[in-house]
Amino acid sequence: MKSPPWALVLAGGAARGLAHAGVLNGLEDAGFPKPSLVVGTSIGAIIGSLYACGMSPKELKHFVIEEFDVTDYLDSFVFKLDGPVGRVIQTGQALASLAGKPGVDSGKRVFELVKKLTAGKTFEETDIPFRCNAVDLYTGREVVFKSGSVARAVRASMSLPVFFEPLFYRGMCLVDGGLSDNIPVSIARNEGFDRVIAVNVNRFVTLKEKDLKNGQQIIYRSIESMFHTMSETKAQADVTLDATDDSSLVSFMRQRQLVRLGEKTVTKNMAVLEEFFNPRPTLIKRSKQIIRKINE
Repeated sequence: MKSPPWALVLAGGAARGLAHAGVLNGLEDAGFPKPSLVVGTSIGAIIGSLYACGMSPKELKHFVIEEFDVTDYLDSFVFKLDGPVGRVIQTGQALASLAGKPGVDSGKRVFELVKKLTAGKTFEETDIPFRCNAVDLYTGREVVFKSGSVARAVRASMSLPVFFEPLFYRGMCLVDGGLSDNIPVSIARNEGFDRVIAVNVNRFVTLKEKDLKNGQQIIYRSIESMFHTMSETKAQADVTLDATDDSSLVSFMRQRQLVRLGEKTVTKNMAVLEEFFNPRPTLIKRSKQIIRKINE
């Protein structure tokens, strides 16, 4: 039986979103059908766009684990990865650099990477229909991309304020889509999809006073709080896979662990996924019984 159309929604979450590559690989290994629509925001838009443009889950997994080094795609000297959880910003230097420009990093190198890996495709040319979102700071409204350059749309969707400069495009000041909807199930619903699987990569735990002692910690916690609040108030998916662990937003050096986390998440939720892709097992069983009786 041909599986009904379904949409896959990939959440934002900075480094945590590398788990999306593992989820895609796990779904393929399990033999589940490909989605009819891929929706993503921020890192989910990056991974989703590569998949939608033709990169296989195996290729994505290889790229994330073997080839991806975040420092190769950042052009600012203030971006570093050191310490047990990794630091993306050296706080004092970052704040100083923001005095004369709208973001710590220009985002140009990431844009060029996505452009290369998507082969410069437009939304009209993707192998699987793709959508991503951003927020226009001038108007405060969500912008959903469904035409034009995929790489440009992804560049807008991943522009987390402070970390990356906004994308100034067609009279808009575009920043990370996660500010509006970090798990944009509503985009899939608005496209007419009744069956939606979402992948959440953010874990929210209660902190203590000792955990919030500096500006860097406050920034990261503010982002996490925003993601958490929106995930509780926005449209919900039929199935939500929680690919979460104790990784921080900047744990880019944990590629292998995060990809494995995504694969384990699929395995852990196999029963739920089987039910999703075979929504009427009772009817199918009954049909087989009828056919058997007819043959007898």
